[in-house]
Amino acid sequence: MSSRTKKELRGILAAVTTPFTEDGSAIDEATLQAQVERLVAAGIHGIVPTGTTGEFTTLSQEEYRRVIELYVKGADGRIPVVAGIGALSTQGAIELAQHAEAVGADAIMLVPPFYDPLDLRALKAFLSAVAESINIPIVYYNVPGATGISLTAAELAELGSIDGVDYIKNTSDDAVGLAELLANHTNSIKAFNGWDTLTFFGIASGAEASVWGTAGVVPELAVEFWEALAEQKDLDRARQLWKHLWAISDFLESVNYVAGIKAGLELLGHPVGPARLPILPLPEEERQRFAGILHNAGVLPAVAA
Repeated sequence: MSSRTKKELRGILAAVTTPFTEDGSAIDEATLQAQVERLVAAGIHGIVPTGTTGEFTTLSQEEYRRVIELYVKGADGRIPVVAGIGALSTQGAIELAQHAEAVGADAIMLVPPFYDPLDLRALKAFLSAVAESINIPIVYYNVPGATGISLTAAELAELGSIDGVDYIKNTSDDAVGLAELLANHTNSIKAFNGWDTLTFFGIASGAEASVWGTAGVVPELAVEFWEALAEQKDLDRARQLWKHLWAISDFLESVNYVAGIKAGLELLGHPVGPARLPILPLPEEERQRFAGILHNAGVLPAVAA
C-alpha cells in the first residue's frame, strides 16, 4: 500500500462524541471545537469521530459530512483524525469515505452494513470496493454485536490482504481472539483494542493503539496510562491507573454507552449536549454512581449532590 497517504496511528485514539445543542436538533460547532482543544491539550494521540460514540446512525447525511469536516478542521493536522464510516450500502460507504478523504481525514474506520450480516466473501468484496475508492488507510471496525459478523482471528487477519485495509478496531469481548491476532497475525494486519474493559489486556499484549470512548471523558488519565504501560513499561504504575480506568470503563459498559459518555462529560464540566432520541439520559441514580466512580478516580473534586 505504498501509494497510499499514511500517518502513523498509535497510542490512545479517543472515540469522540458529536456535540448537540440543548434540544438535540443541531450540531454544536463551538463545543465540538472546544472538545478537540481539550483532547489535544491532554496529549491524546488521535481522534475518531462519527463512530458509535459519535452517534453516526442519528446524523443526517449533511450532518455526517459536516461533523467529519469540523473535526478535521479542528485537529488542524496536530493529531490524526480517523473518520468513522457506516452505511447500509456499498455506494453509501464509498461516498462518505471519499468525502472524509477530500476534507483531510487521515484514515477511515469502516463498519460493514449492520442490518443484513455479510458472509466473509461479501465482506471482502465490500471492503475492497471502498478501499479502491480512496487513498487513505482503512481501520476495519470489527463489532459483531452490531453487525452480526463474527470472524475468527485468522479470518480477520485475512482482511489485511486487501490493499488499504491496514488495521482492525476489535470491539469484541473475545480476549482469546485478540490475543491470537496480536501474537500470530501482526504481519497481516494491525489490531487495535476497541473493547473498553480489555484495554489493559490489549495494550499489554502488544496492541499499538486503543480506540477508546473512555479516553474522551478522562483523556489525561488515559494518556498517563498509555505512557506507563506502553512507553515506560511500568507495570505497577499502569495497574494503579487501570483500577480507576477499569471502573470507569466497566460502568460505561453497564449502561447505554453514549448516554454514559455524555453524562460523564457533563459531570466533569465539559457538557456536549444530550444524546439523540431514542437514547435517553442516564437515570439520576446512575449519574450519581458515575459521579462516585469519577470522584474515586481523582478527576471529579466532589461527588455531585
